[in-house]
This record gives sequence, structure tokens and C-alpha cells, in this order.
Amino acid sequence: MTLAIALLFAAWLIADAPEPVARILAPDAGSELRGVVTLRAALEPPETADSVLRFSFSAAGRTLCQRQRPPFECRWDAGPAPAAREIRASWILRDGRRLSANVRTGGSLILDPVQTAVVHVSAAVTDEKGRAVPGLTQLAFRVSEDEVPQQLTHFVGPDGAREIVVAIDVSSSMAEAMPQVRRAVKVFLGGLRPGDRATLLAFNDSVFTLASRQQDAAARLAAATRLSAWGGTALHDAILRALDQLGAHDGRRALVVFTDGDDQSSLATLEDVERRSETTDVPIYLIGHGRPAREPELRRVLDRLGRVSGGRAFYIERPAQIEAAFAAIGEDLESLYVLGYGSSSGRDDSAWRRIQVSAGSGRRVRAREGYRAAPLQEVRR
Repeated sequence: MTLAIALLFAAWLIADAPEPVARILAPDAGSELRGVVTLRAALEPPETADSVLRFSFSAAGRTLCQRQRPPFECRWDAGPAPAAREIRASWILRDGRRLSANVRTGGSLILDPVQTAVVHVSAAVTDEKGRAVPGLTQLAFRVSEDEVPQQLTHFVGPDGAREIVVAIDVSSSMAEAMPQVRRAVKVFLGGLRPGDRATLLAFNDSVFTLASRQQDAAARLAAATRLSAWGGTALHDAILRALDQLGAHDGRRALVVFTDGDDQSSLATLEDVERRSETTDVPIYLIGHGRPAREPELRRVLDRLGRVSGGRAFYIERPAQIEAAFAAIGEDLESLYVLGYGSSSGRDDSAWRRIQVSAGSGRRVRAREGYRAAPLQEVRR
């Protein structure tokens, strides 16, 4: 009886506790940021901070720092000129609740010169039987934006070196499939060309790097050996981290993601990821194992990310199919071209612009569906 009373009392205390409130203490709304600044946030009442599992600050969907305990602060270089940004503070509590606070800073909305001067499009070309088509020249391609033909100014063929990030779900539900995943990742990384750079990320509750821009095949294989399953699934955070890394490099780039479930642990939201996919020219290839192959809502999410970015989504039910999915992606990357053009639209808004790419009769082109020309601070190449 004593235990039952104690449990009832504890439940009453939880129910009676005030709902925590998230606040950003600095910067103030409308303030102009330049140079190195300190971002500060807090939870009220203060004792709520003891129940925080993870915290992060982000700007325009890009993670600036992460913490697991107070103080909830972050030093950040905002750049030499003030510009309008959406600053977000996010918390995940140990009971699963998520809290956030946002503030909009002041400054001019300068457009990204990459997005307005040169629009980059990664395009994979295959024949009618799905086989890669190498050896095409710039003259083979036709690109239109909102049905208006564009003049190509940049071109990189499939012989160019590639920058690839592979992000592997190592949550606890992956334990049974992990031997096949390790083998498939090793084969995929081992098949990359000399000169290609590969980064291997693993994600569960957090995202961590096993190999960073490795050109050495032996180092890549050693990194894949360290893949092991435990924890939850921070899929959104992993995709954004990978796109941040790829955005720092030019040329032929691709992101390959393997996951077996829905997001459980990310600070970033699905909306953050979808927004980034509309402003990046990195094709995203996703392999959904298990639940994504059976659940329509998960398929919808992966399909959209792949389609909008110019990549693809694969679905497999059995671990034995994992290697075939990685092999199909590897073949796709063999026919990856990068095209660039100066948009003739003359618009400076963030409206969606549709892109159409063709490469001659009998050839199929997979490319990003379009792009959203967001302000400088909101664009991630």
C-alpha cells in the first residue's frame, strides 16, 4: 500500500508541475549580428534543465552547436555583415518531450551568389534499359527552368572525382542486419575510384564520424568494420550533418543514407530536412530496410527526399538485399554529371523553380526537380 501511495503521489507531482517554457535570451529579435557572438537560451523553471537529454542551437536549419547540460550557450561566427537569420534553440527532454524557441535577427536579405549566379544540377543518365551512359559532352544536354531554356556555363563529366558521404543507421533495431550492412558498405566503399573522397557517418541517438574524406581504400574498410548497433534513430540530424559537409565542396557529390526506421532522436525536424532538400544540389540516395518498405508514410518521406534532390529511394525487406541496393547506387553514381547555368528568371524571391533536363533521344535523366532560391543564410549547397 505504501508503494502504491508513493506512485500516486509522484504521478500527482508530475501532473501538477508547470509546463516548461523555452526562451532565447540572446540575441534579441531584430538585433544585427556580426563577428563572433554568444547565443544563450534557458528553460523555465530552471530545474527543468536537469531533465534535458539533448540541446542545440541552429541557424536556418543548420546546427551550430549541441549540448547535453547547461549552460545552453554557443559561440558562433555570424560573419562580417549583419543579415536576417532564423535562430532556433531546441531541447529534447528525458521524458520524450521536445521544446523550442525561435528569434529572427535583423539585417539585409542578401541572396546566395551560387544560387542566383550559377544553379548547379547533378544529373544521372541511363539508357532505356537502365544502364549508365558515360562519355556525354555538354552539347548533349538541354536544361530548362520553368520551361524556359537555359544556357549551360559549367559542366563536369562522370570521370571527375566524387565527394560522397555514406550515413548508416546503427540504432539498436539494426543489430540483426548489421553483418550484411557492414559487408555491403565495405563493397560499396571498396568500389570507389582513386581520387574519390568518402566520409562515413554512423547515427543512432547522435551522429558521429567514422571516416572523414578518406581516399585510402584500406582506411575506408577499417572504418566500416566499426559499425555496430545500439541506441535510437537521429535520421534528420544525420542528413543535415551530411549535407553540411558536402556543401563545403564542389563538383560531383552524393549522399547515401541507410535506415530501418522512423526518426526518434533528432533535434531537427522533417520540415528542416525537406527545406534543405529544396535548396541543395546534392542527390540523396536512401535505402529503407524493414519498416520503410512496409509503412506508406515512411515511404512517402524517403521518396520525396530522393525525388526532389535527384536521387532515389530503395526499399528492401531482407538483409540479403542490402548489397544489391548499394550496388545499384554505385552504378548510378558512375553516370553522374554536374551541369551549371545562370538563371534567366531575374527573380530574387524564394519561389519554387522547376528544372527540366534532357540528354537526347533514348536517354533517361534523373535530376533534381527544382530549387528554391533562399536567402544566403538559408541556402546549403
